[in-house]
Amino acid sequence: MKTLTAGITRILSFVLIALMAAMVLDVSWQVFTRFVLRNPSGFTEELAGFLLIWIGLLGASYAYSIKAHLGIDLLTSKLSGARKQASEILIASIVGLFAIFVLVIGGWRLVGMTFTLQQISPVMGIPVGCVYLVLPLTGILFVYYSVHCIVEALENGGKTGARKP
Repeated sequence: MKTLTAGITRILSFVLIALMAAMVLDVSWQVFTRFVLRNPSGFTEELAGFLLIWIGLLGASYAYSIKAHLGIDLLTSKLSGARKQASEILIASIVGLFAIFVLVIGGWRLVGMTFTLQQISPVMGIPVGCVYLVLPLTGILFVYYSVHCIVEALENGGKTGARKP
């Protein structure tokens, strides 16, 4: 499971790098067309918003995968032994359940609704459901990483630390 998790995290990091690069290029193009060409590009603002959604949600799952969420780590870092193990399992379970109900189920319903209603983004003309697909995808990643945290806590008996990406 550790090899699979490392592979998923590595792919996720490359996806985030690509999305950030796309956002930098998009915003740079917007600045160039606005101030140099004096004819601002129409799609760049909407694309930057969509990229920000994907980067924010996938970045949150990446941060969770390497235990970089301060609020979650703050509690467990002060504990040791069985208490640390129990708190890690409890926190990972709560995160996993939240991800299942809100991100996976709720996100999938939102995606389905936007595809059913045929919502199209006003400028780029793409289905909004494609943008919202990041919700269930992020939820699946959170659930996977939560299961991995629980397995890791059970194996290590509360001696787990931050994972390296």
